[in-house]
Amino acid sequence: MDLREEIKKLREDFVKGHLLEQEVNANPFAQFESWLRQAVEAKISEVQAVNLSTVSQEGKPSSRIVYIREFENGKMWFYTNYNSRKAKHMDNNANVCLTFFWPDLERQIRLEGTVIKCEKSYSDNYFNNRPRESKIGSWSSNQSSVLKSRKELEDLVADFTKKFEDKEVPRPDFWGGWEFTPNYYEFWQGRKSRLHDRIIYTLENNNWKIERLAP
Repeated sequence: MDLREEIKKLREDFVKGHLLEQEVNANPFAQFESWLRQAVEAKISEVQAVNLSTVSQEGKPSSRIVYIREFENGKMWFYTNYNSRKAKHMDNNANVCLTFFWPDLERQIRLEGTVIKCEKSYSDNYFNNRPRESKIGSWSSNQSSVLKSRKELEDLVADFTKKFEDKEVPRPDFWGGWEFTPNYYEFWQGRKSRLHDRIIYTLENNNWKIERLAP
C-alpha cells in the first residue's frame, strides 16, 4: 500500500447537519452546552476531551489533549501538574485555545480565551474525588520531566503507595486546576462539498456579536 496515495484519496462528505444564524443561541456558552448535551446523548467517545494549545515564552505553539472536567457560568476547568510544560506556558502567557472535535457529529468547537490558576477549593474538591491510584500518580509524576526508564516511574509509584498506606492521599501543592474564560467561540458544522457552516461569537463591549465565516 502506498500510504501517501491512500491519504490523498481519503474523502468524506459531511451531510449530518447544518448551522444557521437564526437557530443558534444568543449566548455562546448556552450554545456550547446544547452541543455538548447532544454529543453526550449521541454517546460520543471521549466527549470531554479537548485540544489545548499554548504558546511558550519563545513564541512556539504546543498542543495536547486534556479533559474538561467542570463548566458553569461561561467558564471551564481542567486540571494538571503545575510543573508541566503546558503549565509553564500558561504561567508566561495566559492566552490559550481549546478545540473540541466530534467527528461522529461532524462538529467542531473552537474557543479562544485566557486562563488563571483556579481557587484551591476547586482543586481540592476535584482531587478528593479522583480514584486513589490517580492520586498516587499525581505525586509520582514530575510531569514533562525526563525519566531514565519506566522502572523509575514505577518505583516512585511504589514509594508513594507505601508512604500513604492507610492514609488519605492529599493534593500535592504542585497539582491543581486552571480556570478558562472564553472571549471567542467558533461553532463548525460540516456540510456537503466542503461548504461548511462556521458561526462565530466575538465579545465586544461585553456583548456577544454573532457572524458567519466563509468555510
